[in-house]
Amino acid sequence: MAHKLALIGFGGVGQGFVNILREKKEKLFENHHIDFKVVSISDLYKGSLHHPDGLCLDEVIKAVQDTGSLDTYPNHDGLIRDLSSKETIERTNADSIVEMTFTDVQTGQPAIDHCKWAFGHKRNVVMTNKGPVALAYNELSNLAKENGVQWLFEGAVMSGTPALRLPQVTLTGNEITEIKGILNGTTNYMLMRMEDGLDYEEALKEAQDLGYAEADPTADVEGHDVLYKILILANVVLGVPLKREEVECIGISTISKADIKKAKELGKRWKLVGAIRQKETGVEATVQPEQLDLDDPLAGVMGAMNAITYTCDLSGPITLVGAGAGIRETGFAVLIDLIEINRHKKGMEG
Repeated sequence: MAHKLALIGFGGVGQGFVNILREKKEKLFENHHIDFKVVSISDLYKGSLHHPDGLCLDEVIKAVQDTGSLDTYPNHDGLIRDLSSKETIERTNADSIVEMTFTDVQTGQPAIDHCKWAFGHKRNVVMTNKGPVALAYNELSNLAKENGVQWLFEGAVMSGTPALRLPQVTLTGNEITEIKGILNGTTNYMLMRMEDGLDYEEALKEAQDLGYAEADPTADVEGHDVLYKILILANVVLGVPLKREEVECIGISTISKADIKKAKELGKRWKLVGAIRQKETGVEATVQPEQLDLDDPLAGVMGAMNAITYTCDLSGPITLVGAGAGIRETGFAVLIDLIEINRHKKGMEG
């Protein structure tokens, strides 16, 4: 039986995910006995499509590539257009909602409402948004459980690099005493280029020219992006209901070429580090530039890469390094969450 999907948001990641489904369809069925079928797509700017028997993904991609919208997707008997995201979530026959909208990280909207509507209609949710997980983890996880559905969000921390699945599955049985990571590729790239001799403004402009930094780079350079990922790690991995006002957050905008030079003279390297440490008095969480010894695994992570170290009582420190962003990588994160939902379903049935 096909696992039916509704895609809410159809930007780069949504299109990348559809291309992965087109590419991997036969292998997914051959290796995992999974048949994913997209029955609904809803995007605020590109339009919406729904057909209960499934959409032709080749025609979907062709329409978007040719016109930038879904309007030229061919008409078929039973095809419905122009549903809002709310109407799509409520009326679709999808088993799982894949939420890939642009979300306001200050409010977590509209993705928080998308989750609530989906759970209320007994639909699983896979998402790549940080906001809802960082700001409403307990509320949404409880709502998913009450409705007997799954809510997965691997891509919210390190894109396709399994920063959540590693501690939850592979490192289970350990007590994790510290989580420390480089969780923003933009600032990691900038600090590397400052070490090469650029000043802050030059490094920022280069990062923007390469597409690593947005026109408004505040979320990256002031540490806000890392802050939300730290909130997710605290809530999901450690079970600590950390709030953003409890995390000291300092970005890299005050680091100068002189600071970089002095660190090099001391045999150290600046990195923007997000950290959660288990103390006798509770959890301490920070986002701040730190001078790391060169033998620290995080110190060797260069460019736009991300990395995270879990300090465990049994296995010792385990460091995971990988891409923290990217269309294909984030599309892969969606895929592995959906495969996990399928495995869970089979386990419940068998």
